[in-house]
Amino acid sequence: MAGKRKAYSLVEAIIVVAIIGALAFIAVPRLNFAGLYKKQAHAIAKQITTDLRRTRTMAIINAATNSTGYSLRMTGSSPYTGYQIVNDSNSVVIDTLTIDSHISCSGGANFRFGRLGNLQPGSDSSLTVTSEGKTFTITLISGTGIVQCTN
Repeated sequence: MAGKRKAYSLVEAIIVVAIIGALAFIAVPRLNFAGLYKKQAHAIAKQITTDLRRTRTMAIINAATNSTGYSLRMTGSSPYTGYQIVNDSNSVVIDTLTIDSHISCSGGANFRFGRLGNLQPGSDSSLTVTSEGKTFTITLISGTGIVQCTN
């Protein structure tokens, strides 16, 4: 009478791992990363929109002590590699963000907000975020500094 089997042999375990490895070797190159990159572009566009609004809010809130305002400055050359939020009165960097290399961010490079939240003269008013055919356009209204993101 044969006893119950309590474990798998080393050979059986190696065969299972080899089969899983072969399936992964076949499946990984076929994965569609385009959908992932589109989601990342959406996330970056929303993050830039949020940080532009944050920069504008800081300019308004600190208007009594900071007459120069705040800026969101893109870093690197177009397509940009990231951006910084800067206090224009003392050039202190408040925050930074790095943009993934799969995301293309181009357009305006410097968005300066005055004490009333409006864009300062010479500021840019639009930015484009693109990946895998998905494009988001971030637009700022000069007179009010209102930020909009459309796709």
